[in-house]
Amino acid sequence: MADFYIDGKWAEAREGGKREIRCPADGSLVATVDEGTRADTEAAIAAARKAFDAGHWSATPAAERGDLLLKVAGLLDRDAEAFAKAESLDIGKRLVESRYDMADIAACLRYFGKLAANDAGRVVDTGNPDAFSRIVHEPVGVCGLISPWNYPLLQTIWKVAPALAAGNTFVLKPSELTPHTSIMLMKLLEEAGLPAGVGNLVLGAGPQAGAPLSEHPDVDLVSFTGGLATGKVIAATAAATVKKVALELGGKNPNVVFADADFETAVDYALTAIFLHSGQVCSAGARLIVQEEWHDRFVDELVRRAELIRLGGPFDEHAETGPLISAAHLAKIERYVEAALAEGAVLRTGGKRPDDAALAKGHYYLPTILDHVKQGSSAVVDESFGPVLTVETFTDEDDAVRIANDTHYGLAGAVFTNDASRAQRVANRLRHGTVWINDFHPYLPQAEWGGFKQSGFGRELGPTGLAEYTEVKHVYQNLKPGPQYWFDGEPAGR
Repeated sequence: MADFYIDGKWAEAREGGKREIRCPADGSLVATVDEGTRADTEAAIAAARKAFDAGHWSATPAAERGDLLLKVAGLLDRDAEAFAKAESLDIGKRLVESRYDMADIAACLRYFGKLAANDAGRVVDTGNPDAFSRIVHEPVGVCGLISPWNYPLLQTIWKVAPALAAGNTFVLKPSELTPHTSIMLMKLLEEAGLPAGVGNLVLGAGPQAGAPLSEHPDVDLVSFTGGLATGKVIAATAAATVKKVALELGGKNPNVVFADADFETAVDYALTAIFLHSGQVCSAGARLIVQEEWHDRFVDELVRRAELIRLGGPFDEHAETGPLISAAHLAKIERYVEAALAEGAVLRTGGKRPDDAALAKGHYYLPTILDHVKQGSSAVVDESFGPVLTVETFTDEDDAVRIANDTHYGLAGAVFTNDASRAQRVANRLRHGTVWINDFHPYLPQAEWGGFKQSGFGRELGPTGLAEYTEVKHVYQNLKPGPQYWFDGEPAGR
């Protein structure tokens, strides 16, 4: 089976490498795919460079580029169930969640498909009737797109859709752990009529297949979503050829709960914020920061409900969350919890693999709550990227903001309060790229997504002279909050 897509043709890895993809839920073999090397990626870069320099795609009217994305959205709707099943097998995620993801992905394709024809630049008033000045937006060129394993197709579309809408060519390198929906996406792009060389796909591990995308002089932009350490390497490597860089590097996201919030709603969202997809979400609410007078009651209720959460595989209709991506990631979570306990955190629930023999073949870890964590401890500073919630307390508004901002990340956060003025004040003061008010996790394709501090940089911020000197924050307020009961002890469903 040929899994690479280079210059409009399906191809096998040049040096014949293979990788087994196994479902994290039970270790079963999903498929064997090609494993690429530097030579494969360099061939894909050459194809993308040739296609861009020929100028046919960038010269295609923007409305036609948008129409192609709209066509792909329709094809994805047609094949949504197959895509959802493939993604669930790769990640081990519940099928119901993957189905929601497909709807979000189609919405993203449609958003950029419609946007493509609408960004025609702007005319600048020169003050001189005998002169004309205009600002235009032109494609960057060849884009190296490196997507993660936790939301494989959604994160890929966040990169591919705007790249194509703007007239660029690309080389996509998905996570080696979750390649299948990227392969399926390239088949849809081919079916939709994407010209040869405009979109290219290589598979493989980062050091071999991914590294050329930040190193090669024929790549003009590299976009990476993943861990902080790898992001730093990519940024440093890209600097040698002064590439444009877009990085989204995760977060240690605070969920600030004031004692005047609706109790049941705040508890319910606190559970969803951290335990959805077993905490394997860049924007997961891994830090609960609750006002002192609510601490005991709030945490007791969180513990009670966390212990009711049912674990299971993709097609278990009663499961409410699934496994971790790999044995290596499971071991990382175990080390993280061990370090937290050594530093004085109090384990309230979880902290181990489940005892259920039916789950023994999968990479499962119980929903875990660590109470009384110390500010500055590894549990607060480090991103676990798993189903582990840390609990801190605050006294007043200033204290809450200080604690929430005490992190080298700045991706997302939330504030729960029934005081509308306080909600806006706190949202304004949080140094995080997305701030939800009385909500957690909603995503809008038309809103900015990116982070402050070490959560990322390099977003396109729009046609303004202040773009290089501003941070963009998206503040989302739920005007009618109420419990969603995702984790309710009943059969799974939203």
